Amino acid sequence: MFSKFTSILQHAVEALAPSLPLQEDFVYHWKAITHYYIETSDDKAPVTDTNIPSHLEQMLVILVQEENEREFGETGPCMEYLLHHKILETLYTLGKADCPPGMKQQVLVFYTKLLGKIRQPLLPHINVHRPVQKLIRLCGEVLATPTENEEIQFLCIVCAKLKQDPYLVNFFLENKFKSLASQGGPNAISEDVLKSQDSLSTDTGQSCQPEEPSGASGTEHTDSEDEPSHQMGDLSTSLENLSVTALPEATVVRPNQDYNLVNSLLNLTRSPDGRIAVKACEGLMLLVSLPEPAAAKCLTQSTCLCELLTDRLTSLYKALPQSVDPLDIETVEAINWGLDSYSHKEDASAFPGKRALISFLSWFDYCDQLIKEAQKTAAVALAKAVHERFFIGVMEPQLMQTSEMGILTSTALLHRIVRQVTSDILLQEMVFFILGEQREPETLAEISRHPLRHRLIEHCDHISDEISIMTLRMFEHLLQKPNEHILYNLVLRNLEERNYTEYKPVCPEDKDVVENGLIAGAVDLEEDPLFTDISPDNTLSNQEWLSSSPPATPDHPKNDGKTEVHKIVNSFLCLVPDEAKSSYHVEGTGYDTYLRDAHRQFRDYCAICLRWEWPGSPKALERCNLEAAFFEGHFLKVLFDRMGRILDQPYDVNLQVTSVLSRLSLFPHPHIHEYLLDPYVNLASGCRSLFSVIVRVVGDLMVRIQRIQDFTPKLLLVRKRLLGLEPEGPVIDHITLLEGVIVLEEFCKELAAIAFVKYHAASTP
Repeated sequence: MFSKFTSILQHAVEALAPSLPLQEDFVYHWKAITHYYIETSDDKAPVTDTNIPSHLEQMLVILVQEENEREFGETGPCMEYLLHHKILETLYTLGKADCPPGMKQQVLVFYTKLLGKIRQPLLPHINVHRPVQKLIRLCGEVLATPTENEEIQFLCIVCAKLKQDPYLVNFFLENKFKSLASQGGPNAISEDVLKSQDSLSTDTGQSCQPEEPSGASGTEHTDSEDEPSHQMGDLSTSLENLSVTALPEATVVRPNQDYNLVNSLLNLTRSPDGRIAVKACEGLMLLVSLPEPAAAKCLTQSTCLCELLTDRLTSLYKALPQSVDPLDIETVEAINWGLDSYSHKEDASAFPGKRALISFLSWFDYCDQLIKEAQKTAAVALAKAVHERFFIGVMEPQLMQTSEMGILTSTALLHRIVRQVTSDILLQEMVFFILGEQREPETLAEISRHPLRHRLIEHCDHISDEISIMTLRMFEHLLQKPNEHILYNLVLRNLEERNYTEYKPVCPEDKDVVENGLIAGAVDLEEDPLFTDISPDNTLSNQEWLSSSPPATPDHPKNDGKTEVHKIVNSFLCLVPDEAKSSYHVEGTGYDTYLRDAHRQFRDYCAICLRWEWPGSPKALERCNLEAAFFEGHFLKVLFDRMGRILDQPYDVNLQVTSVLSRLSLFPHPHIHEYLLDPYVNLASGCRSLFSVIVRVVGDLMVRIQRIQDFTPKLLLVRKRLLGLEPEGPVIDHITLLEGVIVLEEFCKELAAIAFVKYHAASTP
């Protein structure tokens, strides 16, 4: 109480007394602090009961005022005094000793405000960055301390300064190995105290030369020559007699101390206070983005950052319940790592494991954003660590298990993080994890070369429809990611040589046929026995196409591998026979409804594929190895097999299979277009295409229709029920087949729309 009264009285005297020159005022406040240690015998009283906080605050006010009165970059005498007399070194020593109690907090606040308020660069000075480096080591040593908030504020201001001038980070990369014991024990503090005696003694009037020119200009003017010389010995004795207790160390083992700033932030990410942990994560985000190669190397090789990311991912993943509803995993709200706040009581849509799921997805989002912002070298190292330690070490065994519930949950989680990832480098590692790095054509004998890829593709045709649908969804979202290797690995590598085609050189007698818009050797669908029931109403007239499709011009000849688009569109529209069609009975379900969606999706895919520099036309057959045996690849094989069973599969499975195939058809690669969307391609013996698979399905359908009584009314009723136009009623016979027919009809219309949109885009200059 008495000390507080003294402080108030002192402020009153200072207000009434004539103002001193800034430097004299600055020296006065600093000496008032040093005199405390000389004159005070009670070192147990908290620092808040002393005048030290007010003196430190006044020193900051003076430094800011001095800088504002001078030209930018010019160092005034007060700043010269602080640098020359190593005041920051002395304050660090007092803060480390935490004498009087609470001094560490005051020192952290002083450092933070000094770096934050002074505009001129201070960190390049050895008498600034050296004590700053030492103070950094004190941060995060013990979690949940009273100084934790001040520690993170200090560390974040240092990170912000390094972000402004990245080259400064080299001052914080040490080449020494320092154990934790040497930092926390009394001997270490005594050594620092002894080192700081010289800087403290200068405050009693003794001159001290800095170890490195500070580059500051100006002449020192002090009145310290009048101080008694015996004060130096008294102050040294007072510091040596400080009662210092070694603080308990944090549980984190630091492999070395090359990058103390990172290590301290890593410790604070484990703080029980969520706000402190988030601020520490923000500091790490700033540090990993620094462009200095030495810092990036040190970050990944000499700190625990990689281990922190992957170990926490692992622990959060393992904390998830063994079975979580896949729908909950898919629909849980978007996760942002800095906003991981969740209240179970306030959540109306809570489900078991939601807290754990949000924590996992939040931390994965942080890893993703960290790698996205990181310097290239650091980003690659961090992503590889996630690949090796988390994807392979933790997720792969879960995805390879035989328990259906385990497979479903782990696949749903994989699907979710595939959707969530935004970092190109982490995406690349995820793709290599799922698909492998192989780029040579597949063979049937080696489809299990990458076990996880093989297993996931097999799961697309799993006995459990839920697993099949979830895995197909995962692949569908994977195909939408901006990574060229995905499509190449799954499909393109098997189509490169176009050995699915049979090469027939054009004979002279075939020229007239080609000129009429048909490829030599191709069979007109109207002459195919499967399509003898085609009526003129099912096709688009030539007049309609004149108004909707680009006219043929010399710039777009018909012998460039593209069949006339109206023939392609009509081929798909006429695949399903009249008696199996039901869309014309319901308004708003025509082929044209797919055009707008196809146009938007194709434009999005073109934007993704633009940088991949795909060819504009198919590889010339003369340069293709047509003798090589063709295998469509494991992925297309499973999709085609599934498509072939569309009449016998559940509605939801059919929707997902056709959705993946339509996604594939949208890619603007000429070989994909030819193989999936050109009905007139001359298939080599034993090869199948998407069109040929559908033709076989239609052939089977035409036979089975004859066995079902009242087929057309039942088909129309099922369609109306699916659209919600009719209430649910009695179960209809052959419901699976009827739903399959409806999906087949809609899929053919979608393929026709995609073919038209792609042709139109290719024909437009």
